[in-house]
Amino acid sequence: MRKGATSIIKGIILVIALNLVASLFYIRLDLTEDGRYTLSQPSINTVSHFESPVIVDILLEGNLTPEFLKLQTETRSLLEEFAEENPNLKFNFVNPLEGEEQVDGVITDLQSLGLTPTRVTMEDNASFSQDIVFPWAMVNYRNATVKVPLLKNRLGATTEDRINNSVQHLEYAFADAFTKITLKEKKRIAVIKGNGELEDIYMADFLTTIRDYYNLGAITLDSVTSNPQKTLDDLKQYDLALIAKPTEAFSDAEKYILDQFIVNGGKSVWLIDQVAMELDSLFNESGTAMALPRDLNLNDFFFSYGVRINPVLINDLYFTQIVLASGEGNNSQYDPVPWYYNPMVFSQNNHPITHNLEALRFQFANAMDTLSNSNTKTILYRSSPLSRMEGTPKQISLDVLNAPPNKDLYNDGNKALAVLIHGKFKSAFANRIKPVTLKGALEQGNENKMLVIADGDLIKNQLRNGRPLELGYDKWTNNFYGNKEFLVNAFNYLLDDTGLINIRSKKVAIPLLDAQKIAAEKTKWQLINIGVPILLTLIFGLVFNYWRRRKYGS
Repeated sequence: MRKGATSIIKGIILVIALNLVASLFYIRLDLTEDGRYTLSQPSINTVSHFESPVIVDILLEGNLTPEFLKLQTETRSLLEEFAEENPNLKFNFVNPLEGEEQVDGVITDLQSLGLTPTRVTMEDNASFSQDIVFPWAMVNYRNATVKVPLLKNRLGATTEDRINNSVQHLEYAFADAFTKITLKEKKRIAVIKGNGELEDIYMADFLTTIRDYYNLGAITLDSVTSNPQKTLDDLKQYDLALIAKPTEAFSDAEKYILDQFIVNGGKSVWLIDQVAMELDSLFNESGTAMALPRDLNLNDFFFSYGVRINPVLINDLYFTQIVLASGEGNNSQYDPVPWYYNPMVFSQNNHPITHNLEALRFQFANAMDTLSNSNTKTILYRSSPLSRMEGTPKQISLDVLNAPPNKDLYNDGNKALAVLIHGKFKSAFANRIKPVTLKGALEQGNENKMLVIADGDLIKNQLRNGRPLELGYDKWTNNFYGNKEFLVNAFNYLLDDTGLINIRSKKVAIPLLDAQKIAAEKTKWQLINIGVPILLTLIFGLVFNYWRRRKYGS
């Protein structure tokens, strides 16, 4: 007895000692193959600056489908990792519709905050029901709040793809929100005016979105004629220039100002239409319009940087739809029809800007060539293999919808639509007579980046009742495209010095159960889960009873 008591006491002391050691040396190990529970250093940096409590409310609670339960679990695991890095971060899961008598009013209020709901179908044996889920999180720090989308939809995505896309996006989504809510000094973006660029109302949604990251200002190039030096000095106060769908030719002096801004280190994003053609111009009695080349006097400018935008239209069998009305008055019908001049484009590479993005919608896009020089060109988007170029001038007619396309003609695809250029940019006016005199003009710059997109409408949002809609949303077909996220990523990539954008390249593989196999083998596994434990208990009881009788029986 004394020896047994001594062993018990030693065991208790050992357990206490192990717990004390464990409390002093706490270690979390990520044994997953894809490292999904290991935060990247840029992500860790985003929470290191929180000096007071930051509260994250996740609106993902309640009666959820397995799909959303998986998203909830992964979100919880990720936030636990963030909380380990900074104890000031607290989070909780809430159901915004629980206990609310005026559910419709709550839904309306949440939608007014920009929180788009998702309808999910719940299946219980043979019955089906629909429920509303808000897959969003709200990050609250001091007096600021940033919303975080948790769910990423993709056109035609399977359930597995949908979950994988969302989970892969989680770390970036939260790190991005933590970055925005702690920004103190914002970089500056100049919206270039003076050459017939898009009106602000058609860029309103995108400009509103990037205000979370950057300060915006307008620079008009008209003043170049009177005071070119002041125009350049004003432009140099900005970090990036946005030139969105100019329709009037640039003078050599205006190009030289932009050239010197670029050579001096200014980033730039160009959205260019080299063909004048609008869908609205087709809605006339004849249903036709003439597509004409547009001379912006930029050919030599882009040539020096290594690209050429051709005055052609891309006709693509991977298309997005437009809606045409038929009938009159109350009998009017709106039918979606294929429109081959509006390509639906997926990225064919794994660049941080384009990784895990929804398809983009281009409209009357042009084709680009990349030219050989010292700059590096990365083609972010191409037309599909089943596309072709159509030269201009060309008459475009709605009659093309009445006959199926000849697929034999679509044999010259994969045309560049968006090209990222980086390198030590050489001035487009090197070894040329300068149109104006500027102080400290450079002919060779340091490392820099620019993005050229052969479609001015990629940044254009639609209007409803005179108010801008979300960029990428088509009110006629109710489809969403990835235009806004692509542009936000591009701006972040061009201006981001922290490497946060590279989090987007992280891949997480989520193993999912086979739903069809579950349904087919449901009864078998229920019997195994219920019957095997009972059988093992009976066997153990019989063996124990037999052993007991053998040992203690007479």
